[in-house]
Amino acid sequence: MANTTKRHGGRYVYDTLRRRILTLELKPGSPLDEVSLAESFNLSRSPVRDALARLHSEGLVTVLSNRSVIVKPIDFEGLPRYLDALDLIQRAVTRLAAGLRTEADYKEIFQKNLEYMAAVNASDPSMMSEKNKEFHLRISQAAGNPYLTQYYESLLDEGQRLIHLQLNFIISDFDRTIGNDHEGILKAIELRDMEQAELAAHEHTELFRKRFIDYLNKSHVKEFNLSWMEGKEELVL
Repeated sequence: MANTTKRHGGRYVYDTLRRRILTLELKPGSPLDEVSLAESFNLSRSPVRDALARLHSEGLVTVLSNRSVIVKPIDFEGLPRYLDALDLIQRAVTRLAAGLRTEADYKEIFQKNLEYMAAVNASDPSMMSEKNKEFHLRISQAAGNPYLTQYYESLLDEGQRLIHLQLNFIISDFDRTIGNDHEGILKAIELRDMEQAELAAHEHTELFRKRFIDYLNKSHVKEFNLSWMEGKEELVL
């Protein structure tokens, strides 16, 4: 492990911390001490500093006024704005992909969904969230607009911790099951039906919203102002 770490340096530190943050192994608000991290990775502070700077640029860590670094807290209050942005971009790229995709595009999108379903069947929330991201990114690539893809990827990254929370919750709830959430999207892209693709993408975002409300209800999250849920779904805490 030590030799591998030294050989890859900052990239290894970045990949490891990023994975731990997105899968909530490192909890929101957890301190990330440069000295302690350098010791744990058996590296100098320079590659650790570079990795933290990159994570900061991606919005995964926060630098406080005293220059200490913590894992960025999850912004539950900002979730409505996040979902609005996700809904718009997801509808756009899925619609475009249905109209512009090639046969090769569709085969790769289909394969990504198979990988996602394999993770579902294995009840692996970390792999599920990663494969879900890969599925949607491959759709965006088929849409042929790199500007949309870049923005979409940033939204998917930002939401990956939220996805992991709800997937982990669903798996632990014996009354809940996960089916093929992407079936409607896949069918519309296969048929090159742009209208249906956009509708399926919107329904997919709404499924995310409803599942997260259910997570908040059943996990008894009370410390946040959840008035933004009014009119979306009844919330009983």
